[in-house]
Amino acid sequence: MQQIHVLSVNISAQKGTIKTPVEFIDLTNAGVAGDAHSGPWNRQVSLLGMESIRKFEQQAGRKISYGEFAENITTEGIELWKTKPLDRFLCGDVEMEVTQIGKECHGTSCAIFREVGNCVMPKEGIFARVLRPGNLRSGDVLEYRPRIFRIVIITLSDRAYNKEYEDKSGPQIEEFIGAHFLKEDFKYTVSAYLIPDDPYQLEALLLKAKDDHVDLVFTTGGTGIGPRDFTPDVVKPLLDKEIPGIMDAVRIKYGADKPAALLSRSVAGVMGKSLVFTLPGSVRAVNEYLSEISKSLFHLIYMLNGLDLH
Repeated sequence: MQQIHVLSVNISAQKGTIKTPVEFIDLTNAGVAGDAHSGPWNRQVSLLGMESIRKFEQQAGRKISYGEFAENITTEGIELWKTKPLDRFLCGDVEMEVTQIGKECHGTSCAIFREVGNCVMPKEGIFARVLRPGNLRSGDVLEYRPRIFRIVIITLSDRAYNKEYEDKSGPQIEEFIGAHFLKEDFKYTVSAYLIPDDPYQLEALLLKAKDDHVDLVFTTGGTGIGPRDFTPDVVKPLLDKEIPGIMDAVRIKYGADKPAALLSRSVAGVMGKSLVFTLPGSVRAVNEYLSEISKSLFHLIYMLNGLDLH
């Protein structure tokens, strides 16, 4: 568990101006009460670490005061800019969720830039939204909880289940997605299941994933038109929203050279708080589908969690 010390809490009544340290801030569902940046948006609360401020002090050759970069909360303990969207900070009743790392710099049109001569917030400041309200003051300690994404992989295959051959597509999904998450320095866990071609077992696992608010569900197998291919038929009724573009793009891209790829009935969609992707059963097809899915995967995750990050 990593702890972050609150060195100062700061407020300003106008945007683009230096904030003034106060005894405490009242965090509401709209952000910091009395602060110009509060409201129903993702950048309700701004945080900046002394780890970043000290670097700027060396460059500027002078001491920087708390709130001078318009941060609501000045901290010490970790390099805040290395956190990720959807990570959380907790202190007593207060809970905040990271929504954005850095921001656009407005240069000389910003009062802070004119007064200070530069600004560290665009690169190393972070922003959060309030999930649970409460008071925060200098001397408080925030508990940092990185978001750990939960991934479920379900392989459907009578033959693999009966050990007639080894399941290779399920492990390939885990390897591919794991590498993708590690590349972006995201933490994750994987639960993998190998089941026979049984629609009832599949539905039970999907409903459990939905109840557990799993982030990502990947199935492999059962997407064709054979008598035991039913995966899309089980998944579709459980989806709240279908995302047809991804799978259509894969079919068109690879179907141009391999017409058999057009026969896949793979689907993607939203089931509660979970993203669900049904992939074919071959390792090659798994790689083809994931190569396309991975391009927008984190954007999909952010959108599902109410973050519109471009």
